[in-house]
Amino acid sequence: MTDGTGRAAHHNRRRSPLVEVRDLVKSFPVRAGVFRRQVGEIQAVAGVSFDVHPGETLSLVGESGSGKSTTGRTLLRLEEPTAGELRFDGRSLVGLDTAALRGLRRDMQMIFQDPYASLNPRHTVGALVREPLEIHRIGTPAERDRRVAELLERVGLAPSHARRFPYEFSGGQRQRIGIARALATSPRFIVADEPISALDVSIQAQVVNLLAELQEERGLAYLFIAHDLAMVRHISDRVAVMVLGRIVEIGPADVVFKRPRHPYTRALLDAAPRVDDPTKRARRAGSALATVPPGELPDPADPPSGCRYRTRCLSATAVCATEVPALRLPPGEELREHPERSEVACHHPLA
Repeated sequence: MTDGTGRAAHHNRRRSPLVEVRDLVKSFPVRAGVFRRQVGEIQAVAGVSFDVHPGETLSLVGESGSGKSTTGRTLLRLEEPTAGELRFDGRSLVGLDTAALRGLRRDMQMIFQDPYASLNPRHTVGALVREPLEIHRIGTPAERDRRVAELLERVGLAPSHARRFPYEFSGGQRQRIGIARALATSPRFIVADEPISALDVSIQAQVVNLLAELQEERGLAYLFIAHDLAMVRHISDRVAVMVLGRIVEIGPADVVFKRPRHPYTRALLDAAPRVDDPTKRARRAGSALATVPPGELPDPADPPSGCRYRTRCLSATAVCATEVPALRLPPGEELREHPERSEVACHHPLA
């Protein structure tokens, strides 16, 4: 997290990345017919690369179907990558057997989107939070009980809640249980997959503030997957914008929000109400339909050639259909000696 100036994130980027993703590809087969033969594939993640540094929050944003959640799940190898390289603290995650991967999973955890579906309703809260400790053989039974009580208190619940079942709690409380469970093994990196989207608006800020406090205390690195741009701006050091499996813009949060260089990023921001400027809410809401490019999302099984956003982009030209734009600094930006810049994958980046 930063103090709003980007200094903390810049300081972290001087250190070696904790997580490295290079040219990550994840494809799913498309099957049809009586014998379920493969007739095609959907490339949910199409060559994504990024780093996450210690203590940093990198947010992935984009529409539903853009590949955000698949990227997070594949990074933790909850899905097997089709191609590419994944590294955690310098160690490759690709090709690791189950035993080796289990050892690394102490340091890498996930907070799921749906606090209703991610908690086994047959288990007590104490059993759910204790399970990671048992899997990784951390502590004695008495030490595990103490750890569960401490974790529940830290996320704003009572130790006595350990004897209750998930159905007895509200959505926000269930997500706090999920956070406690993710923290049980003292991880260094957490993928938070839309952790607030299933919660009431009144509860969302509380959960985000809790995540920020835990990051300060424990030096956690987050990959924060979301579509709520106001919340993303609040919690992020850097932001990566995805379209149909590809990152089209990545940079410091303040830079991306104040000066978006990709037309899709601009469209997302223009369509979102500005919570920091209430006087503009109605005007921006009224202009959103005119600002968002026309047309529906292309079929992920048959994405457009070249730039995957070109069929909805008002600035598209012939080159956008024939050449895949590389993620790079916009023309002229490479000459500036300034760390707070964003990279954009666009043949016609915005000024």
